[in-house]
Amino acid sequence: MRKSSLFFLYLFIQALSLGGLFTHASYKQESDESLLQEKINLVQKFALTDLCLFTEASYTRHLSLADFHTAFQNSPLALEHFPSGSLVFHPQFVKKFYGNVD
Repeated sequence: MRKSSLFFLYLFIQALSLGGLFTHASYKQESDESLLQEKINLVQKFALTDLCLFTEASYTRHLSLADFHTAFQNSPLALEHFPSGSLVFHPQFVKKFYGNVD
C-alpha cells in the first residue's frame, strides 16, 4: 500500500472520529438539558458568584465585582497588564445599568 493511501485512510478515520464526537456531543446536550436547568435555578436561588476562570488579577477573577476602572488603576491610559483582561467581556448587568460600554 502506498504512503498516500495510508495517509488518506488516516484522514478518513480522523474525520469519522470527529463526526462521532460532534454527534455524541449533540445527543449528550439534549439529555443533560434538564440537569443544566436545575443548576441554573440553583445558582439563581442562592445568588452564587461567578466561577474563577483566571488567577491573574482581581478584576478577572471576580467578574461580577469588578468596575470599569480597575484595569486602569495606575493610569487611565495604561495598557492592559494581564492577557486575560482582553478575553473577558463585560457582564450583562453592567450593560443594563451603564448602557453600551463597548
